[in-house]
Amino acid sequence: MPAAARTYWLTSPCRIRRKDESLIIERDNADNVHIPVTDVRDIVACAETDLNTAVVSLLNRHRINVHLLSYYGDYAGSLLTSDTSTSGETVLAQARAAQDPQAGLAIARSIVDACAFNVRRVVDRKLLTRPYAVLQASVKTSTNQAQLMGAEGTFRRSAWEVMDTKLPDWLQLAGRSRRPPKNVGNAFISYVNGITYARVLTAVRLTPLHSGIAFLHGTMERQRHSLVLDLSEMFKPLMAERLLLRMSRRNQLKEHHFDRDTNQAMLSDAGRKLVVQTVRDEFAVTVAHRSLNRNVAYDELLYLEALALTRHCLEGTTYKPFRIWW
Repeated sequence: MPAAARTYWLTSPCRIRRKDESLIIERDNADNVHIPVTDVRDIVACAETDLNTAVVSLLNRHRINVHLLSYYGDYAGSLLTSDTSTSGETVLAQARAAQDPQAGLAIARSIVDACAFNVRRVVDRKLLTRPYAVLQASVKTSTNQAQLMGAEGTFRRSAWEVMDTKLPDWLQLAGRSRRPPKNVGNAFISYVNGITYARVLTAVRLTPLHSGIAFLHGTMERQRHSLVLDLSEMFKPLMAERLLLRMSRRNQLKEHHFDRDTNQAMLSDAGRKLVVQTVRDEFAVTVAHRSLNRNVAYDELLYLEALALTRHCLEGTTYKPFRIWW
C-alpha cells in the first residue's frame, strides 16, 4: 500500500498509551515499546487491547485505523478514523454501478468466478476441475446475488472436501464452521480470514470508495463493510487455504498451537503468534506485476484491487477481479 508507515500487529494482551506524539505499548512481563505515531499505518490487535481517549484522539489525527480480532479470531470490528478518502463523485458512481442490474450483476459474477479460480489454484486444479466448471455454468445463468452466493457455497463445499484429503486427521475441516469454529482447521481459517478482512478494509479506506456499497454481498450483510466482504473473497484463498495447506505440509502446525474444548477450537497464544507472524511475512512477499512492470507485495495487491474497482466506477474500465497468476 502507498505509505511509508507500516502495520503493527499486537499478539499479546497489552495497553496502548500516549506520550506526546508517540504510542507506548505496555505488556505484562515485557519492556514497554515506544513507537512514533508517524511510523504507524494501521494496527491489527490479535489479543485483548486497552486504549483510552488520548490514544484514539492521536490515532484519529493521523488517520490510523485499529482492527480488532475476537477471542475466537473472527473479525470483531475496527476503530476507524473520522477522516476518510471517500469522495462524493466516486460514491455516486459506485452506487450507480451497484444499482444497475446488469452492471452490478456482471461484477458480482466476476468476483465469484475469480474467487473459485483462486480456490482451485491453491487447493487442487485437477480434482476441482469439474466443480469449477459447474460453478461457471451456474454463474452464467444466475440472475441475482443470492443465486451466485449459492453457487459459490456449493463450490466451496467441494473444495473443503478436497482439502481434507490433503490434511492430517486432526487438521481437517469437516465442513466450514464459525463463531466459534468447531475444530482446529476451521479455527485457523477463521483467524486468517479475519486478518485478511482487516487488511482489505485498510486498503479500501485509502481509496475514494464507500466500504458499504457492494456488488455481491449487497445488503445481505449487516454490521459489516459489504464492499470489503466482496473484495476479501478473492484474497482469502491466497492467505487462508494456501497457508493452511503449506504449514500442514511443512509440519509447522502442532496440536499445542490450538486450545480445544467441546465442539469448539481456537488458536493458543503460541499458535496465534506463529500464525500472525506467518501471515505478516506472507503479506510482505512480492511478485512481478504484469502490467505495472515492477514487484508488488501481496499487501499492495489489496490496494490495487480497490483502485481497479475505483477506475471501473469512475472511468468505465473493465473490472477484472484478482486472480493468482504465478
